[in-house]
Amino acid sequence: LVHRPGEMREHVLQVQAPEHYGEAVAVVPQGQDMTVSIRLEGLHEGILASGEVSVDAHAECVRCLDPFTVPVQVDFQELFAYSSSEADSSLVVDDSLDLAGIIRDAVVLDLPFQPVCSPECYGLDPKTGEKRTEPGLDPEDSDIDPRWRELEKLLGPDQTEAS
Repeated sequence: LVHRPGEMREHVLQVQAPEHYGEAVAVVPQGQDMTVSIRLEGLHEGILASGEVSVDAHAECVRCLDPFTVPVQVDFQELFAYSSSEADSSLVVDDSLDLAGIIRDAVVLDLPFQPVCSPECYGLDPKTGEKRTEPGLDPEDSDIDPRWRELEKLLGPDQTEAS
């Protein structure tokens, strides 16, 4: 494709993550299988690489702390120039493209910030630490911390009965 504007190639690659992606509650461990579908298009000024990465991330539910797997599917697009005066641009080097950094950035930015194992997850019971199977009590139904009891005196008699 180098210096051949108008030509195009499509590839589907099965690769392993070359490094550990992410540092929070959702990560892609090194060696995790990834599917990369890529389309390379020759242009006058360089090669346009666009594609999609599919990988399973290992996560921990932020509500109940159970481990689970979350599928990550992210698109990317980058122009690799033949020559450039800009320091942050990607270049074609020795007729090849280095997609590792672009794929890493795309996957890491798409990892869930607060993954939840299911929408129906009720988290942990604050008193027992066990996983809840049903919603917890409303805050107004729960016992008031004795350290805050004195503040009830500031409410009028009609407001104290309502709470």
